[in-house]
Amino acid sequence: MSQVKEPKKRKMSLERRHNLTGWAFLTPATLMIAVMSFWPMIQAFILSLQTGKANNLKFGDPLANYVRMFRDNVFMASLGNTFLYLIIQVPIMLILALILASMLNNKDLRCKGLFRTAIFLPCATSLVSYAIIFRSLFGVDGFINTVLINLGILNTGYNFLGHATSAKIVIIIALVWRWTGYNMVFYLSGLQNIEYSVYEAAKIDGASPMQTFFKITVPLLKPTILLTAIMSTNGTLQLFDESLNLTKGGPANATITMSHYIYNMSFKYVPTFGYAAAMSFLIFILVAILAFVQMKVGDKRD
Repeated sequence: MSQVKEPKKRKMSLERRHNLTGWAFLTPATLMIAVMSFWPMIQAFILSLQTGKANNLKFGDPLANYVRMFRDNVFMASLGNTFLYLIIQVPIMLILALILASMLNNKDLRCKGLFRTAIFLPCATSLVSYAIIFRSLFGVDGFINTVLINLGILNTGYNFLGHATSAKIVIIIALVWRWTGYNMVFYLSGLQNIEYSVYEAAKIDGASPMQTFFKITVPLLKPTILLTAIMSTNGTLQLFDESLNLTKGGPANATITMSHYIYNMSFKYVPTFGYAAAMSFLIFILVAILAFVQMKVGDKRD
């Protein structure tokens, strides 16, 4: 009997050793994530329950900051602006990235590397640098106004960044210009994992380029499209640099985003850290909800 049980003990010992080894590798990363991410999140939530200015914070009504958000006209404007950018910019950017990736995946296309690099380069541009470039392009004496005046479309320079609608359009154009190439790389990676013989078979069967795109490319890239949609939604809800550097939230807070307003309430005006933390938590909740909805809608695996 002892000879029968001995191999079982050794097997359990080996299995336990493997488990301990796995936990030993996971523990440092788990501790780092807990200390650097989850603990600050807990502290921020506690902070969001406090009211007051600067360091003079105290616990009162725990929902005071959250109620204040929906009575704050500037915050509601920032919420509306952020969702406007999300609804318009993200679909345009992803569709354009998908079309460009499909075109650049053509094995017969020459200078593919040059085109891919040119489209991706905006992602490597400094946020401040590209904001300055766009401010110069769309300035009253900028390149865009110069072209429009020479074409006879305008008589004098138009202040694109001084009007609410045109300023929002400039931000959307800047976002599309900067991030389309980033998403295109993901789609190119996914397309290169699709056997080219699939496209050749579709061509032999008489499928048009549009049919090939919608019947083969889009379905096979569905997981990648879902990933980029979630990442783009997350990034747009936390949009900050374009609002700060391009328009400074103006004119009259017409282009301000939620993250920009949080920055103002924390560092520009008399600090109200509790209120800023509450707004940050609202962004966190919105990101989680939209990611969950996108996962449910986009992931149709049985």
